[in-house]
Amino acid sequence: MKKLILGCLIMFSAVSLMAQKAIVVEPENVVLEVGQTQKLNVYLTENGKKIDAPVNLTYSRRYRRSMAIDSLNQVTAYQPGTFDIIAIGNGVRKEFQIVIKTPPIAEVKIESIPNQVYAGTPVTLKYEVLDKAGMTREDVPVTFQSKNTDIATVNKYGIINTNKAGKVAITATAEGVTNTINLNVVTNPIAKIELSADGDQARTGDVFHFTAKAFDKKGNEVTDAPIYYSFSGVSDNVSQSASGLIKQDGRFVADEAGTYTITASCGVASASKTLSIAAREVSRKIELVGQGSVNDKHTSDLWIWEGVDGRDYAVTGTWGADGTAYFWDVTNPANIFKIDSVQVDARTVNDVKISEDGTICVISREGASNRKNGLVIIDVKNPRDAKIISTFDENLTGGVHNVFISKGHVYALSAGQKYYVINIEDPKNPYAVSKFELDTPGHSIHDVWVEDGIAYSSNWADGIQLVDVGNGIAGGSPDNPKKISSYAYPNKANHASFPFRSPSTGKFYVIGGDEIFPYGLNMKGPNMAGGYLHVVDFTDLDNPEEVARFEVPYAGSHNYWIEDEILYVAFYNGGVRVVDLSGELMGDLRKQGREIAWIIPNDPNGYVPNAPFTWGAQLHKGHIFYSDWNSGLWSAKLEPEKPKETQIKAK
Repeated sequence: MKKLILGCLIMFSAVSLMAQKAIVVEPENVVLEVGQTQKLNVYLTENGKKIDAPVNLTYSRRYRRSMAIDSLNQVTAYQPGTFDIIAIGNGVRKEFQIVIKTPPIAEVKIESIPNQVYAGTPVTLKYEVLDKAGMTREDVPVTFQSKNTDIATVNKYGIINTNKAGKVAITATAEGVTNTINLNVVTNPIAKIELSADGDQARTGDVFHFTAKAFDKKGNEVTDAPIYYSFSGVSDNVSQSASGLIKQDGRFVADEAGTYTITASCGVASASKTLSIAAREVSRKIELVGQGSVNDKHTSDLWIWEGVDGRDYAVTGTWGADGTAYFWDVTNPANIFKIDSVQVDARTVNDVKISEDGTICVISREGASNRKNGLVIIDVKNPRDAKIISTFDENLTGGVHNVFISKGHVYALSAGQKYYVINIEDPKNPYAVSKFELDTPGHSIHDVWVEDGIAYSSNWADGIQLVDVGNGIAGGSPDNPKKISSYAYPNKANHASFPFRSPSTGKFYVIGGDEIFPYGLNMKGPNMAGGYLHVVDFTDLDNPEEVARFEVPYAGSHNYWIEDEILYVAFYNGGVRVVDLSGELMGDLRKQGREIAWIIPNDPNGYVPNAPFTWGAQLHKGHIFYSDWNSGLWSAKLEPEKPKETQIKAK
């Protein structure tokens, strides 16, 4: 009994001692304005006395664009919200919150409107709500009011309908802050509209360009007439509605085969043209050719190349495993087999790349035991005996998720925030020559691809970044990267970017891909991804425009390849999709029938059986090679395009 009491006393004393340790955060209530900084005093106490022991602050990565805490515990407030912070030290944990107050509204900014507006024509107000921190506030409702509804009315969306000539004030209000514009409505002189187009028949997905001219009663052209374009249609499929997309600059594309009528109007005057649209009919059969199985770990990226001996090879990485990269002989795509492997200190070899001359391989490292990570340079003149030449980890300790090789330089991501440019002209002695990093709050990066001296990086919320690293358009070089242009799309999920200069139109596109896991990532089971491809027209570098999309229902995009106006894209659980990119691109590419073929790699013996999760795709000598997270390396063959007896020529 005495032993039991003594044991209980000892346990009680130990618990009491632990309870006497505490983490103190000063100030106790952290409330900041946007743009403000605050130094936190964070320390550990024992029995009420401060002791010398480290305390670390952690918080969700989702907060990075809203707030930051540096190594000295200084908080910087970027965006409003309430943020949960965890302090951990010496086995003690304390949770507290940082509150960043929402700034009041400062201005309702309205873009300029025409000096005069013709009666009977609509005007759409373009407005922006700004708060006192200078941030755009899309969460604040705006109300509109017309001072004279006989002259013009305005709806809750900011669309003004003009009724008759006169002057009227339109007011926009957000949280008590107002802005008033004066609208001058004049008599509409338009009596006639002439409408022309660059054709009257084509296929789904082909883009028409309409031009409308307005004339008054005397036959004089009215060059400032606001033309409104619309369309109606009847689908050839009786169970399907006709659909398409029309832009107010006169561009139109149809999704469904059928008959479409395009109308240009200005007030009561209008003109129409009718189009005949045939199905695109680009689908082809795709055949599975071979597989190189990896069923004991996850597979990551791939690269296919012709070796110096004239044979064809592949390298694949591994994910969340033992730091292995595999080398394969793929000369016969029906007989893919491993020929060598390299194992490095890492959990993940996420990315693999081969130099243009086929002699150097670079692989990335994440999760190294010594936290150095970095990249590994490998001699692959003989892929059957791949030899490590050197490693490079300077400034890359946060993990390298992605690399690219171009003209004797490696572009390597660092800690998901920037990329370094590393000279490997002497692969035994690599050295960094420059870096590229954005200065936006909480910025991050996922991928970089280099082509024709331009680096295309994918920067999540900051979108697609084009940087001159030797092209010359902005005076950049590998030693001195110079930003050219950028485009960010609203969902903030830009994961990959691939350039495409259309030989049939001369347009310069960059295709940006999302990476979204709406249900999380299951390491041991099947997964379903989300997101799609955004086609951005960069022909005018100063005014990039998102013009098209490719989306597969219930699947999400990952890595891709473009060759000869055909896109080969891995869509995770949706397998590989082959897409026609010929002609001008606009609208929903999948609805237009531009998908040529698809193939899904099901493997009952995979690391996760029958759970396709395709990582990337690459065309090589007429075969499509693709890696799958759960089953290794695959190859497929697309049947040749067959001539059609009757074919509507693509515009």
